[in-house]
Amino acid sequence: MSLPNPSKGWRSSSSRLLALYSFLFVAWSCILMGVLYYEVSGYLGDLSRHSLMQRQHLFQRFNGAQLDEALATSMTFDMKGMDAYGLFDGQQRPLSGPLQQIPAGLPLDGRIHALANCIESDDPKLPRGSCDAVATHTQDGRWLVLVRDNGSLLGVTRIILQALLWAISLTIIPGVAGWHLLRRRPLRRIRGIQASAEAIVAGDLTHRLPLSNRRDELDMLAAIVNAMLERIEKLMNEVKGVCDNIAHDLRTPLTRLRAQLYRIKQQTDEGSPQALQLDEVISETDTLMARFRGLLRISELEDRQRRSGFLVFDPLPLLQELHDFYLPLAEEGQLELLLQVPESLPPITGDRALLFEALANLLSNSIKFTPSGGEVILRGLDQAGSARIEVLDSGPGIPETERAAVFQRFYRVDGGQQGSFGLGLSIVAAIVNLHGFGLEVGSSERGGARLTLECRAQQPL
Repeated sequence: MSLPNPSKGWRSSSSRLLALYSFLFVAWSCILMGVLYYEVSGYLGDLSRHSLMQRQHLFQRFNGAQLDEALATSMTFDMKGMDAYGLFDGQQRPLSGPLQQIPAGLPLDGRIHALANCIESDDPKLPRGSCDAVATHTQDGRWLVLVRDNGSLLGVTRIILQALLWAISLTIIPGVAGWHLLRRRPLRRIRGIQASAEAIVAGDLTHRLPLSNRRDELDMLAAIVNAMLERIEKLMNEVKGVCDNIAHDLRTPLTRLRAQLYRIKQQTDEGSPQALQLDEVISETDTLMARFRGLLRISELEDRQRRSGFLVFDPLPLLQELHDFYLPLAEEGQLELLLQVPESLPPITGDRALLFEALANLLSNSIKFTPSGGEVILRGLDQAGSARIEVLDSGPGIPETERAAVFQRFYRVDGGQQGSFGLGLSIVAAIVNLHGFGLEVGSSERGGARLTLECRAQQPL
């Protein structure tokens, strides 16, 4: 069983809350600056139009030479490139002022209009771009055109937009930096909890979840889990102790019983009905003793203190030794035992004798259940820097519905051979769990079983 990897920090609750807060803060800042931009733009626009309207009403009070004098006087106070005027006769011919023509698209209705393109001219003293303009019919029959550039308004709006961009930048950058820094501490604690939890899931109940001095929610949860682990460990040790004592205490009487039965058989005539019955009883006694030996062996393997004696070794000689050891047995059963290994394999950290025992159990089962004329393959592979050992056969295989249960104690696949009491694969599972390796059951290319041992590197417990 593997635990979820917390390396993707953005999935954590704290990261999501910080990201949500940052998003909402940026969103509300943008809304605030947008409202500010809209209100200031509207205010400045109204102010510009109101000022232009005042000038219009002022100049409407003059006519003739007075109007010319008033316009000439106003030029001394107008901002160059901001305000401009043009005086035209009844045929819209220019008379005075910087404007030499009426802006295109300006209605002659005495109302203020916003023009996207005010005056097409290279004169820097004239307004360019968008502007507000009004055409007024004077009392003496002439046309007075007043123009005010919106450049000041656009300048203010640009200032507001720049402020908005700076506000977003100064919000996002510290927000992202703060989100990255604030999520690291919880993630470090979660990774520490995960490392301890992985050791516990692997079977080492002596481990406890780490606690900090903060006494926060994570510490409260870790303390609760630790209390549960202490209780579970105590109960499992009690159950294990009872089972071990039963197996150990019964092994001696069974040994004596078998010896007495064997002596009685020696005193019985060979081939008699009593001798045949004694053979069956002795066989049943041997089966019981084998079961107790298997239980004690599994109990021994579940003691994880044996990991302190693990060594690094080359698996190739181990595989060759297994092949040589079981080759006569396979030939006796008219089977072909093949060894398929590369020139080199990644080293394995573990107990060589225990791994030999585990692989021997797998090979023994494959040879036992493969019919005559079949094939058994012992294969070694280099899987991304880790050794991978496979045992394949051409036998009946293991049904997919029963693959998860074959490693349970006393479990036998339906139709299994007599004499198989269901502890061989349990011992294999105990050895694999002790090493922290992976063991998978699948189907081979020949339709039989495929038992894969993943000898991946493990963190020390």
